[in-house]
Amino acid sequence: MPRRPHHCLVVVLFFLFLFFALPNATWAAGTIVFSTVGRSSYNFDIFSLPITTSRPRRSIAAGIDGERQLTDGVSINFNGFFPSLSSSFLASLLPSPSFPPSVDSLIYVTERNGSSAIFLDLFPSSSSSSSQSARRAALELPTRLQFLLVPTPDDVADESAGGAPTTSMKDRPTLFGDLLVYVSTHQPSPFPRQSWAAVYSTHLPTGLTRRLTPSGVADFSPAVSPSGTWTAVASYGAAGWSGDVDELLTAIYVFRTEDGSGRTLVIDHGGWPCWADETTLYFHRQGSDGWWSIYRATISIETTAISLESIVRITPPGFHAFTPATSAGAPGIIAVATRRPTSEFRHIELIDMRGGSVAYVELTRLAVPYSHHYNPFISPDGSHVGYHRCRGSGNGNPSLLLENIKSVSPDTFSLLRIDGKFPSFSRDGEMIAYVGLPGLYVVNSDGSGRPIEVLSGYAFATAWDWKRKGVIYTSYGPGFSSESTEVDIIAITLPDDADENSEPLIKKLTKGSKNNAFPSPSPDGKWVVFRSGRSGHKNLYIMDAVDGESAGIHQLTEGPWSDTMCNWSPDGEWIAFASDRDNPGSGSFAIYMVHPNGTGLRKVVHSGNGGRTNHPWFSPDSKSFVFTSDYAGVSAEPISIPHQFQPYGEIFTINIDGSNIQRLTHNSFEDGTPTWAPFFLEPVDVAESLDGSVICSFDDCHWLNIQAQLNGVLLDTSC
Repeated sequence: MPRRPHHCLVVVLFFLFLFFALPNATWAAGTIVFSTVGRSSYNFDIFSLPITTSRPRRSIAAGIDGERQLTDGVSINFNGFFPSLSSSFLASLLPSPSFPPSVDSLIYVTERNGSSAIFLDLFPSSSSSSSQSARRAALELPTRLQFLLVPTPDDVADESAGGAPTTSMKDRPTLFGDLLVYVSTHQPSPFPRQSWAAVYSTHLPTGLTRRLTPSGVADFSPAVSPSGTWTAVASYGAAGWSGDVDELLTAIYVFRTEDGSGRTLVIDHGGWPCWADETTLYFHRQGSDGWWSIYRATISIETTAISLESIVRITPPGFHAFTPATSAGAPGIIAVATRRPTSEFRHIELIDMRGGSVAYVELTRLAVPYSHHYNPFISPDGSHVGYHRCRGSGNGNPSLLLENIKSVSPDTFSLLRIDGKFPSFSRDGEMIAYVGLPGLYVVNSDGSGRPIEVLSGYAFATAWDWKRKGVIYTSYGPGFSSESTEVDIIAITLPDDADENSEPLIKKLTKGSKNNAFPSPSPDGKWVVFRSGRSGHKNLYIMDAVDGESAGIHQLTEGPWSDTMCNWSPDGEWIAFASDRDNPGSGSFAIYMVHPNGTGLRKVVHSGNGGRTNHPWFSPDSKSFVFTSDYAGVSAEPISIPHQFQPYGEIFTINIDGSNIQRLTHNSFEDGTPTWAPFFLEPVDVAESLDGSVICSFDDCHWLNIQAQLNGVLLDTSC
C-alpha cells in the first residue's frame, strides 16, 4: 500500500519541478482542454434554394441548380432567419450609395468568436444575378456587411445594466421590427439538472434586454406570431428535465412578446412551434406509432384568455417530419426536414396544402443528396427556403487542432477544444496525447508537424508520467464495457527525438485481469491509480508505476458499484473519481474524492437523481477540478442538432469543497473528457498541419432509424 507523502514536501517538490521544467509558463493561469463529439466534422454554413409557389399547385418547384451559400464559411453558422428590411434598425444599417440597391438579409447563430453569438449579414440579392455570380458576391467583401447583434461574453456588461445577455447558446433567433427574440443559457437555473435555456428579447436600437421566460422554467425554439404580439415556445414548464435524449416531451406555451405576460399552456405535447397566422400553429412531435410528424393546432385568442380549439395531424406515418417553418409570403406552404426510409440523410421538403389537399415537393435531396440538412426557414416573400448543412471542402479554412473558446475566467485559465478525445499534455507542455477511437496519437501543442500514431487499436484515456519524460499511460481495449472485458493498462515510452526511426516501447502493467482503465500517475512518479473490474465490480486500485501490479498493488475502494475515471491531484493529497455508489447500476454518477491511503472519502458534486457527473481533472494548485456534467440540463431540442450520444454534456469547474461551481461551455453538443494543464496556452486557434478538407462525416439522430411501431413492438431500431 503506498504511503501518503508529507504534504509540505510534496508541495515544495511540485513547484520546484514546475519552476525548472517550465521556465516560460504563466503561473497565474492554466489551460483547460476538452473534446466535443463530432464538432470538427460539422462546419455548418447556411444555404438557400429558390422556390416558386404560384398556382396551379403542381407548378411549385425548387430551383435545384440555384443553391446559394449565404454565410461566409467561417466557423459554424446555423439556425438562420430571413428578417424583413422593413425594420427601421436594419434599414439604418444600409449605407447609401455604395451598397447594391437590391439587398438580402440573414440573421444566424455563429461560433466564430469563441462562443455563440447572433450575427446579421447584408449582401447583394440574387434576384438580378446568376446563381454562380450571386454566390460569389455573397462571399466577397466589401459587398457583405456583417453586424454582431447579440454579443459574446467580453462584449457587454451585465444584463442588469441594460445590455444583452453574455455567455450563451442561441437557439432559433427571430426578428420582429426592432425586437430580437432568441434563447440564451447565460443565467443559471436555480436547480441542478434543469436547463438554463430561456427566451429573451433585445431591443436592437437601445440594447434593452428582457427575460421572457419565468425563473425555474426552460423554454426552447421560440416563434413570434405574424403580428408580433405573441411568442410560442417549446417548454418544460417547472418540472425540469427528465433525462430524455431524443424527444424532450415539451409542451407549447404562448405569451405576449412584449413582456412575457399572459403565459398559457396551449398544447400538452409538442415542440418547434411556428405560426401560419394569429390563430394557427404548426409543430412537431413523435406519435404513438413512433413516427415524428407535423401537426396543426387552431387556437382561440381572446382579450383575457387563450385556448386550444383543435389539433390535426398533417404528415402520415411512414416517414419522419420535423422542424416546420412557414411564411406569410407563402400561405399554405410548410417547409420541413424529413427522414424517409429511402434515404440515410435528413432533407428539406415543402408540404403544399393549397387547394384542400396535401402534396410533397423535394428540395435538397435533388440539389445535394448526400448531406444532412437542418432547420428550414422561409423568406418573408416566400421565394426562398433557407437551411444549414455541412459546407464540405473548398473554403480554404484550416482544420483546427485547438479551437479557442471564450473563457469565463481568462485570468485563471484559457479554454480550448481539441480535435480528439481524452487529451493530456506532456509535462513540458510541448506535446498533447489524445485518442481517436481507434488509435492513440501525439502531436505538437503548437500544431506544427503531423499527428503521430503511437498505438493502433482502441485506447481509452491518456495521462503523462510526472517524472519520466515521454511516458504515457493508457488503457488498451474496448471502452465503457463490462467488468469481464479484457482491457489492460499499458505504459508507452516515446522514442528519443534524435532517433526518428525508433518505435515506441509498450509495456503492459496489468496481468490480463478484467477491465483495467483510466490510469492516472502520482506526482512523485511511483504509483498509478486505475479502475479495474477484477473483483466483479469496478473499483479503484493503485499499482507500481514502473513495473505494474507485479511489483505491488493495493485496492483503494471496494463495493458493489462502479468507481471510475480517476485523477490524482498535483499535490499528491487526493484522488478524484466518478462513482455510481449512490445508486449502483443506474448510470447516475457523482464525483468523489479520497486520500491515496483510503481515508477521507467524500462526495463533492452530483447533478441530482439520475444525473451524470464525470471525468474530473484537478487544477494545477489542487484546489479545484474541471469535470463534465448534465448539471445544466439540455440546451436545445435534440431533434434540431446532429446526433449526440449525450446532448447534455457541458464543462464545469468546482472547488474541492463543493463550492463555486462554474459553467464553462454553452452549446448543444456533447462536451467531455477535460484536462487542466499547469501552463497557459494563448487563447487563439491552433491549426493542424493537415489538408484542411472537411469530411462532413457526422450522423443524424440515431433514434430516427425507428421505422414503425406495431402493437407496441418496434420493427427496426438499428443505428
